[in-house]
Amino acid sequence: MKRTLITSALTMAVLGLGTAQASPFQDTAWVISSTPVYESVNTPQRDCWSEQVGYERPRSRDYTGAVIGGIAGGLLGNTIGKGSGRSVATAFGAATGAMVGDNLGNDGYEYRAPARPRHEQRCRTVDNWSRQLTGYNVTYRYQGHDYTDFLPYDPGRTVKVNVKVSLAERY
Repeated sequence: MKRTLITSALTMAVLGLGTAQASPFQDTAWVISSTPVYESVNTPQRDCWSEQVGYERPRSRDYTGAVIGGIAGGLLGNTIGKGSGRSVATAFGAATGAMVGDNLGNDGYEYRAPARPRHEQRCRTVDNWSRQLTGYNVTYRYQGHDYTDFLPYDPGRTVKVNVKVSLAERY
């Protein structure tokens, strides 16, 4: 008799009949509503362009001050110089007078080749908002009760539900 009880207990344990909890099984429930859920997503973008900064217009150079300064400097050097140094003093006075006269006549403007426009790259960050679908709030009905859950996809007209049966009373 003991042997029969032990054998029966082992058989029930192996078959799962002696346990209080059974494995869940699947059934179908009707979908009542499926509402899409969106999320606002910002993907900032960099907007760049080239902008002209600084442009120098060349102005015409005036040589009148250099000529008058050179003549005045040469005359002054000629009167200051004596003997064989007179020609050196005249040349030095003419050169110095030409530089001073040029500087005064052109307001200190130093002649350069015409400048080309300079371009710099300017950038800014622009917000780019979009709505992205993240899933669905789904309400479904199973055996007269309504349930709500979130799914990453639109389930359609029905959903599969897990049903777990357990013993309501124990002996």
